[in-house]
Amino acid sequence: MANIDFNQSDYYTNRELSWLSFNDRILGEARDKTIPLFERMKFLSITASNLDEFFMVRVASLKDMVHAGYTKKDIAGLTASEQLNLIQEVTHKLMERQYSTYNRSLLPALKQNSLTVITHHEDLNKDQKSFVDKYFEENVYPVLTPMAMDSSRPFPLIRNKSLNIGALIAKKGEEKAKLEFATVQVPSVLPRIVNLPDGKNGDKRVILLEEIIERNIGQLFLNYDVVCAHPYRIIRNADLTIDEDEAADLLIEIQKQLQKRKWGEVIRLEIEDGMEEKLLKTLRKEFNIKEQDIYSIQGPLDLTFLMKLYGMKGFDDLKIKPYTPQPVPGMVEDEDIFTQIRKGDILLHHPYMTFDPVVDFVRQAAKDPDVLAIKQTLYRVSGNSPIIKALAQAAENGKQVSVLVELKARFDEENNIIWAQMLEKAGCHVIYGLVGLKTHSKITLVVRKEEDGIRRYVHLGTGNYNDSTAKLYTDCGLLTCSEPIGEDATAVFNMLSGYSEPKRWNRLSVAPLWLRDKFLSLIKREANNARQGKPAAIIAKMNSLCDKEVIAALYEASAAGVKIDLIIRGICCLKVGIPGVSENISVRSIVGNFLEHARIFYFLDNGQEELYMGSADWMPRNLDKRVEIMFPIEDERLKKEAKHILDIQLADNTKAHVMQDDGTYAKIDKRGKTLICAQEYFCQEAVERATKPDEVKSRRVFIPAEPMREEEETK
Repeated sequence: MANIDFNQSDYYTNRELSWLSFNDRILGEARDKTIPLFERMKFLSITASNLDEFFMVRVASLKDMVHAGYTKKDIAGLTASEQLNLIQEVTHKLMERQYSTYNRSLLPALKQNSLTVITHHEDLNKDQKSFVDKYFEENVYPVLTPMAMDSSRPFPLIRNKSLNIGALIAKKGEEKAKLEFATVQVPSVLPRIVNLPDGKNGDKRVILLEEIIERNIGQLFLNYDVVCAHPYRIIRNADLTIDEDEAADLLIEIQKQLQKRKWGEVIRLEIEDGMEEKLLKTLRKEFNIKEQDIYSIQGPLDLTFLMKLYGMKGFDDLKIKPYTPQPVPGMVEDEDIFTQIRKGDILLHHPYMTFDPVVDFVRQAAKDPDVLAIKQTLYRVSGNSPIIKALAQAAENGKQVSVLVELKARFDEENNIIWAQMLEKAGCHVIYGLVGLKTHSKITLVVRKEEDGIRRYVHLGTGNYNDSTAKLYTDCGLLTCSEPIGEDATAVFNMLSGYSEPKRWNRLSVAPLWLRDKFLSLIKREANNARQGKPAAIIAKMNSLCDKEVIAALYEASAAGVKIDLIIRGICCLKVGIPGVSENISVRSIVGNFLEHARIFYFLDNGQEELYMGSADWMPRNLDKRVEIMFPIEDERLKKEAKHILDIQLADNTKAHVMQDDGTYAKIDKRGKTLICAQEYFCQEAVERATKPDEVKSRRVFIPAEPMREEEETK
């Protein structure tokens, strides 16, 4: 083992290609005919929106590197230019699979289930043509702004992600050789899906707005003949470049950068398949885009409209029945939350358990006359956040309220600016993030005056303080009044507001200064135990793994004999099955109805068993460039519950994709096995805990849920 170089590049997978593999796993859900039809449609929409963000940020960043002449290789030994070439190759194939799924699988299946999506306006019957023409005249025409390009009018600004129709037009009576370019944006203020009159049997029929505009585009250019018209769409570089050291006011600088997103470099052009060559030539020239960055599409551009189609009423039998988050076992709705926390630490598992205790924690603190101060970090919140309202009320009630609002939360910058300004007006002390770092930790501290003195109550979580996504993301949280954790929480906020670094930590591990070393020491300890013949194992659940130092440490531990099970939803740059290096490592990715978001870390430690949760993935950005918090689960009963979460996920043979030695992922062969879907299991378990309270002797006792049998899968 001493001769093995764990850092050699062929031991690592490129981060971007690994992410594309993850998006392909989501696409696999859209292609899975055992899943309800509308759910498949939702997954296809997700792959499209994921791809947009991937290009706006990751591909954009690589293009910036190429422009700057940056030639340093990534951990897999690839330059930025080489990565771009591979990304384009994989993405073209991925998008072909997307539209094959849409055209050949979903559209026919929707039609069989009484929902017809009319793909071309030429396919409308006489009555439907009359309907859409009237709809255009009354609803669409007044909103449209056609823009032509000639010597007096330059090429217009085309907004990022907007859907447009480009046309070549010629003046009536003149030669068709004198063609001019014109474009019209499909207005986002109007519904993209337009309902047509129902069929004879009550079948639903819809058409997309761009088809209605294309059919009537001649009305926008009355003195011209429209030679051709085709939809197109661009993706721009939307990665903010903020010089924080030079920015006198971070808030103002971010507001400026948000405006610049409109003008970012065009990095992807989507066009309708069969676009007129002269029209395409104009777009290529004006957007200054290469051939490999052009995607010719057989179908509607921007499949995210499928999420709106998913929301249509009347198709509940084609969807998964919505799950209602259940009460937290042992928590009493009408009992003071601080009294309940004093009885013992409370472990939360969302969305299986309701997010209400977290909201109530802040709400009660805002109203409680004995609460002196509330301190909280906010990364992403919902559009009508009850937590924001509670914080504002607390300040109005005279409490000391300090809130760190992370303005650099990507694509939530504008929302966070609005919330931050609102909180300031209410009297909260607002910190606008830290220079050079994103504050990604999830922590709330409530300081309360009680009979025996000051007591600190703390909530720590793996996910955002967002009551909406808490119904869709799987996350964990801890409510505690542990004095050591309370002291650490105070130190965290003092560090955030006053840059004072504590000399030591009692229980919490905080990035960017201490967390990396903590993880590496825990992994190294397992390796040393294995070398000494002691029991050693690691189970780690997270969103992404791409930190080279951590992966090298895992390789070394595996080579020493440590059994390592990784549950990684998205990016994984580690490879399994390398002889003498990663033969003891397994990697699985669970893609289901909920988005797996929790971070849980288990270390056997010679039978002593340590369990941690936190906000950080094993990525350089989390460990080196963000404020992150990892916290221990110390109550033995809660440890069992946390370990139970990991055990069920490792037992999942329905939604789990297991990494193969060649880096691909494959579903588990279920033949002859009891079927376990971890997400369904936890839903059923939460319902049983809520509906059978007499069988629950403690809020921390696990009630086994009955897993599915193979014969039930097709019901």
